[in-house]
Amino acid sequence: MDSITVREAGKSLKFTFDDLLRYHGGGFPGGVVHGLKAMQAAFPLFGSEPPERREITLVTAFSGPGGRDAIEAVTRALTDGRLTVDRSLGGRDVITDPPGPYLWRFGYRGRFVEALIRPGHVREEFVRLGAKPDRTEAETKRHEGLKREMADRLLPLPASEIYAPRVLD
Repeated sequence: MDSITVREAGKSLKFTFDDLLRYHGGGFPGGVVHGLKAMQAAFPLFGSEPPERREITLVTAFSGPGGRDAIEAVTRALTDGRLTVDRSLGGRDVITDPPGPYLWRFGYRGRFVEALIRPGHVREEFVRLGAKPDRTEAETKRHEGLKREMADRLLPLPASEIYAPRVLD
Protein backbone atom coordinates (compact mmCIF):
# COMPACT_ATOMS: atom_id res chain seq x y z
CA MET A 1 0.00 0.00 0.00
CA ASP A 2 3.02 2.27 0.00
CA SER A 3 3.99 2.09 -3.68
CA ILE A 4 2.84 2.88 -7.20
CA THR A 5 3.99 1.42 -10.51
CA VAL A 6 4.04 3.18 -13.86
CA ARG A 7 5.84 2.45 -17.12
CA GLU A 8 8.53 4.36 -18.98
CA ALA A 9 8.71 3.24 -22.62
CA GLY A 10 7.15 -0.08 -21.58
CA LYS A 11 9.52 -0.71 -18.65
CA SER A 12 7.93 -0.91 -15.18
CA LEU A 13 9.04 1.66 -12.62
CA LYS A 14 7.98 1.19 -9.00
CA PHE A 15 8.04 4.14 -6.60
CA THR A 16 7.63 3.66 -2.86
CA PHE A 17 6.50 6.27 -0.36
CA ASP A 18 10.10 6.47 0.86
CA ASP A 19 11.27 7.18 -2.71
CA LEU A 20 8.71 9.96 -3.04
CA LEU A 21 9.50 11.41 0.38
CA ARG A 22 13.23 11.44 -0.43
CA TYR A 23 12.56 13.21 -3.73
CA HIS A 24 10.37 15.72 -1.91
CA GLY A 25 12.76 16.34 0.95
CA GLY A 26 10.42 15.56 3.83
CA GLY A 27 8.77 18.87 4.73
CA PHE A 28 5.22 17.86 3.78
CA PRO A 29 4.89 14.09 4.30
CA GLY A 30 1.08 14.24 4.46
CA GLY A 31 0.98 15.87 1.04
CA VAL A 32 3.27 13.17 -0.34
CA VAL A 33 0.85 10.53 0.94
CA HIS A 34 -2.10 12.37 -0.63
CA GLY A 35 -0.37 12.48 -4.01
CA LEU A 36 0.47 8.78 -3.74
CA LYS A 37 -3.02 7.74 -2.62
CA ALA A 38 -4.72 9.83 -5.33
CA MET A 39 -2.61 8.07 -7.98
CA GLN A 40 -3.25 4.66 -6.40
CA ALA A 41 -6.98 5.33 -6.45
CA ALA A 42 -7.11 6.69 -9.99
CA PHE A 43 -4.61 4.70 -12.07
CA PRO A 44 -6.41 1.32 -11.93
CA LEU A 45 -9.37 2.94 -13.71
CA PHE A 46 -7.14 3.47 -16.75
CA GLY A 47 -6.79 -0.29 -17.30
CA SER A 48 -5.07 -3.38 -15.99
CA GLU A 49 -1.55 -2.31 -17.00
CA PRO A 50 0.33 0.49 -15.26
CA PRO A 51 0.06 3.69 -17.32
CA GLU A 52 2.93 5.19 -19.27
CA ARG A 53 4.13 7.93 -16.94
CA ARG A 54 4.79 10.54 -19.62
CA GLU A 55 1.25 10.26 -21.00
CA ILE A 56 -0.50 11.10 -17.73
CA THR A 57 -1.99 14.57 -17.32
CA LEU A 58 -3.30 16.12 -14.14
CA VAL A 59 -5.50 19.04 -13.21
CA THR A 60 -5.77 19.44 -9.45
CA ALA A 61 -6.83 21.89 -6.78
CA PHE A 62 -3.96 20.59 -4.60
CA SER A 63 -1.12 23.13 -4.63
CA GLY A 64 1.00 21.79 -1.77
CA PRO A 65 4.62 20.88 -2.41
CA GLY A 66 4.33 17.33 -1.03
CA GLY A 67 1.57 16.32 -3.43
CA ARG A 68 3.20 18.15 -6.33
CA ASP A 69 6.52 16.40 -5.74
CA ALA A 70 4.91 12.95 -5.42
CA ILE A 71 3.14 13.47 -8.75
CA GLU A 72 6.28 14.85 -10.39
CA ALA A 73 8.48 11.98 -9.23
CA VAL A 74 6.07 9.38 -10.62
CA THR A 75 4.78 11.08 -13.79
CA ARG A 76 7.22 13.92 -14.63
CA ALA A 77 4.02 15.90 -15.36
CA LEU A 78 5.35 19.18 -13.96
CA THR A 79 8.58 19.02 -15.95
CA ASP A 80 6.74 18.09 -19.14
CA GLY A 81 3.96 20.70 -18.72
CA ARG A 82 1.16 18.18 -18.07
CA LEU A 83 0.31 19.37 -14.53
CA THR A 84 -2.12 22.22 -13.91
CA VAL A 85 -3.03 23.52 -10.48
CA ASP A 86 -6.46 25.18 -10.45
CA ARG A 87 -7.47 26.08 -6.90
CA SER A 88 -10.93 27.09 -8.11
CA LEU A 89 -11.83 23.41 -8.69
CA GLY A 90 -11.99 22.70 -4.96
CA GLY A 91 -13.50 24.60 -2.09
CA ARG A 92 -11.84 26.90 0.45
CA ASP A 93 -10.98 24.00 2.70
CA VAL A 94 -11.88 20.36 3.19
CA ILE A 95 -13.74 20.97 6.47
CA THR A 96 -16.08 23.86 5.62
CA ASP A 97 -16.10 23.65 1.81
CA PRO A 98 -15.30 20.09 0.67
CA PRO A 99 -13.35 18.79 -1.11
CA GLY A 100 -11.08 21.78 -0.57
CA PRO A 101 -7.81 21.17 -2.41
CA TYR A 102 -8.18 17.38 -2.31
CA LEU A 103 -9.42 16.98 -5.88
CA TRP A 104 -7.30 15.32 -8.59
CA ARG A 105 -8.29 14.86 -12.26
CA PHE A 106 -5.96 12.52 -14.09
CA GLY A 107 -6.03 11.99 -17.84
CA TYR A 108 -4.55 9.10 -19.80
CA ARG A 109 -5.07 8.19 -23.45
CA GLY A 110 -8.42 9.97 -23.72
CA ARG A 111 -9.82 8.72 -20.41
CA PHE A 112 -10.24 10.99 -17.38
CA VAL A 113 -10.49 9.88 -13.78
CA GLU A 114 -11.28 12.10 -10.82
CA ALA A 115 -10.21 11.23 -7.28
CA LEU A 116 -12.03 13.08 -4.47
CA ILE A 117 -11.13 12.77 -0.83
CA ARG A 118 -13.57 10.94 1.37
CA PRO A 119 -14.71 12.74 4.54
CA GLY A 120 -12.80 12.44 7.79
CA HIS A 121 -9.22 12.02 6.60
CA VAL A 122 -8.04 15.59 7.11
CA ARG A 123 -8.36 16.85 10.66
CA GLU A 124 -9.88 20.23 11.44
CA GLU A 125 -6.93 21.25 13.65
CA PHE A 126 -4.55 20.63 10.72
CA VAL A 127 -6.61 22.87 8.42
CA ARG A 128 -7.05 25.58 11.06
CA LEU A 129 -3.35 25.74 11.96
CA GLY A 130 -2.29 25.56 8.31
CA ALA A 131 -4.43 28.58 7.46
CA LYS A 132 -3.35 30.64 10.46
CA PRO A 133 -0.98 33.39 9.29
CA ASP A 134 0.47 34.32 12.68
CA ARG A 135 1.21 30.95 14.29
CA THR A 136 3.17 30.89 17.50
CA GLU A 137 6.25 28.70 17.74
CA ALA A 138 4.22 26.11 19.64
CA GLU A 139 1.48 26.14 16.97
CA THR A 140 4.06 25.77 14.21
CA LYS A 141 5.58 22.80 16.02
CA ARG A 142 2.12 21.28 16.49
CA HIS A 143 1.31 21.77 12.79
CA GLU A 144 4.55 20.04 11.80
CA GLY A 145 3.57 17.13 14.05
CA LEU A 146 0.14 16.97 12.45
CA LYS A 147 1.75 16.70 8.99
CA ARG A 148 3.65 13.61 10.11
CA GLU A 149 0.63 12.23 11.97
CA MET A 150 -1.46 12.48 8.80
CA ALA A 151 1.18 10.64 6.78
CA ASP A 152 1.52 7.90 9.41
CA ARG A 153 -2.26 7.51 9.69
CA LEU A 154 -3.08 7.47 5.96
CA LEU A 155 -0.16 5.56 4.45
CA PRO A 156 -1.25 2.09 5.66
CA LEU A 157 -4.84 2.57 4.42
CA PRO A 158 -6.03 1.39 1.01
CA ALA A 159 -6.26 4.30 -1.42
CA SER A 160 -9.96 3.56 -2.02
CA GLU A 161 -10.61 4.22 1.66
CA ILE A 162 -9.14 7.74 1.35
CA TYR A 163 -10.10 8.74 -2.19
CA ALA A 164 -13.25 7.99 -4.21
CA PRO A 165 -12.25 7.62 -7.86
CA ARG A 166 -14.64 7.86 -10.77
CA VAL A 167 -14.33 7.92 -14.52
CA LEU A 168 -15.42 11.26 -15.95
CA ASP A 169 -17.53 11.44 -19.14
